[in-house]
Amino acid sequence: MTQTATSSESSRFPVHYGSCHCGAVRFQVTVEKYEAVDCNCSICQKKGFLHLIVPPEHFQLLQGENDLTTYTFNTGIAKHLFCRNCGIHAFYRPRSHPKDFDVNVRCLDDDAIALFEITPFDGKHWEENVHKL
Repeated sequence: MTQTATSSESSRFPVHYGSCHCGAVRFQVTVEKYEAVDCNCSICQKKGFLHLIVPPEHFQLLQGENDLTTYTFNTGIAKHLFCRNCGIHAFYRPRSHPKDFDVNVRCLDDDAIALFEITPFDGKHWEENVHKL
């Protein structure tokens, strides 16, 4: 699962760090655009997930791989990862971009969320709107 965010392409963009609530799971993400999506589908709405989808070369799990548990539903394509200690969903592998990582902007350290423009996404009608992601 560990990915490396060390390519020369990603080094020209800012790197942010984040974690779950208890700190067992830590990661870093390279941000190209400060744009996030607020989805209203059943799981995102309940989790309060704000989506920042990044390619694997812009994500690195720093610690806690053994503390992650996976939840899947519906098609089983999305791999909803969460900390088995505190239950926080800091990132996952989304159905819309299964090779990428989807980072929860709310789990980034400090006040990084303030840097993001957040756009609503109608995930309740996912099939009709997925092309917008």
